[in-house]
Amino acid sequence: MKENKYDDTNFFTAYQKMPRSVKGLEAAGEWHVLKALMPALRNKNVLDLGCGFGWHCRYAGEQQADSVIGVDISENMLKKARDSTNDPAISFIKMPIEDVEFDSAQFEVVISSLAFHYIEPFERMCQKVHNWLKKGGTFLFSVEHPIFTSQNKQEWYYDKQGNILHWPIDHYQEEGSRQTIFLTEKVIKYHRTLSTYINSLISAGFYIKSVKEPAPSEEMLQRMPQMKDELRRPMFLIISAEKIDSQ
Repeated sequence: MKENKYDDTNFFTAYQKMPRSVKGLEAAGEWHVLKALMPALRNKNVLDLGCGFGWHCRYAGEQQADSVIGVDISENMLKKARDSTNDPAISFIKMPIEDVEFDSAQFEVVISSLAFHYIEPFERMCQKVHNWLKKGGTFLFSVEHPIFTSQNKQEWYYDKQGNILHWPIDHYQEEGSRQTIFLTEKVIKYHRTLSTYINSLISAGFYIKSVKEPAPSEEMLQRMPQMKDELRRPMFLIISAEKIDSQ
């Protein structure tokens, strides 16, 4: 059974209050790095897996992509995306991203933002994306960093005075599901090692172009001083890969 927390009323209400939900891409701590890795989108066919509110879909539309398809499991997410989108080149599909199917070589760019740590079959998704991309196409995605997902309890370790001591890492090599707390709700995420992310792409036939562990930008640190703790450990992992063959 694929989990869909975003159609839970309490969870979705809390999610809508997050800065990135309210202010969009510029409030996302990793966006400045993801944006820099984006290929030229003009006249491209773009797929966004786990599109959420459609921020990246609309960005692709603004960059004059020929077509953009956003896929998400959540009706709440897609309603918000549709209500916020006024571009005939952008369409949305309600479906788990593990189940969606497209034609071979249908896209030049496939992107995904903070979605793959919610799904189990990452290696199979790499194979599917490889098939959907044209030769030379880009697969660009972000996930929660394996350092962040290794434990069920995704929290800092504090001293008795409430000061942050460090970020704990444990059971790193034990891949699989983790039941953690996000927005006060229990959520299932899937932990994978850094090597699994990279080797799954290589096995699927991708060439790894870039691996980033983004920190908040200087501009964001000035606006949100509380983000300085994000310099102490990577919260996100971003990988850009290219399909180098025509198979």
